Amino acid sequence: MKISIRKKKLADGRESIYLDCYFPNAEKKRVKEYLKLYTYPNPRNSKDREHNKKTMLLAESIRSKRFMEEQHEQHGFGHFVKGDTSANFIKYFEEQTNKRYNSTGNYGNWDSVLKHLIKYKGEDVLFSQVDSKWLEGFKEYLKNTAKTKSEQPLSQNSCYSYFNKVKACLKQAVRDKMISYNPAIEVPGFKQGETEREFLTLEELKAVTKADCEIPMLKTAFIFSCLTGLRWSDINKLVWQEVQHSEEQGWYIRFRQKKTQGVETLPISKQARDLLGEKGENEERVFKGLKYSAWHNVKLQQWMMKAGISKTITFHCARHTYATLQLTLGTDIYTVSKLLGHRELKTTQVYAKIIDKKKVDAANIIPDLDL
Repeated sequence: MKISIRKKKLADGRESIYLDCYFPNAEKKRVKEYLKLYTYPNPRNSKDREHNKKTMLLAESIRSKRFMEEQHEQHGFGHFVKGDTSANFIKYFEEQTNKRYNSTGNYGNWDSVLKHLIKYKGEDVLFSQVDSKWLEGFKEYLKNTAKTKSEQPLSQNSCYSYFNKVKACLKQAVRDKMISYNPAIEVPGFKQGETEREFLTLEELKAVTKADCEIPMLKTAFIFSCLTGLRWSDINKLVWQEVQHSEEQGWYIRFRQKKTQGVETLPISKQARDLLGEKGENEERVFKGLKYSAWHNVKLQQWMMKAGISKTITFHCARHTYATLQLTLGTDIYTVSKLLGHRELKTTQVYAKIIDKKKVDAANIIPDLDL
């Protein structure tokens, strides 16, 4: 038996890591197991190199674990055999979380669930204890006890997402033969809530550009997001070498999305480029000193109030503003989806619903003529 780490080059330039498992005495001698881990074949900077190092260490940890599992299964060491419900569910959930390390948004969600699982029943939870009653209790915990970092109750969508992560983990445990039956089948999940996406109208955006903000860099970054649709995480890490120009394309940004790790080429307007000012060094951050904190959120809201806007606006609302403005001004939804870097069109369709509501409101805005 031999289990080796291999890499496969992807169309976006990254390398996908998989385990090449060879079993000489099995009917199917060679099995590939893709780990959903990715490395950069030509790291551009120290951050990419550190990413590659951590990813390969995680891949080696998984490879060693797989090798030990197969060894114990072959030699019949009962305590370690897959399917033993005396195994620790929390440790298994942690392993599933670490597999998602390269997917920033997804990893963050799984890591949050892991923390809540530990708060719910501690770190020593056996698979044999995770039954329908245990899961119902965890649902109750999410709904009535769990808090966010700011000590607020979890939203309906957070409960929906977090409980689904537990269900996904148990489903994987069945595939991994850790358990023979998935108790989550008996427990209905949360219903998904309707997401409220606040945004600025064109008139409101013009108003905020004229109003003073106590943090000028925050104002510039927010307006740039309104003009490009970039997330805060991508704006925060944007460096000058990623802002490029060509005769055919004009100005554009060539960057790697922090959330999805996909490489994107995003066209931007001359207005957006001019907003950035004079070009700095290639590795220099475009928005130096930009920070995200509760205090900065307060300053953002105060800026909105100066512009006469009473809506609750966060930095991410700039991305919503970009999407709704594009659709309002006639850009087709498929193009908007590509500009936002969405992998699925259904993610963008949420904005289309906003536009449809605006049409309904517009149709009813004419006063009663008393006909």
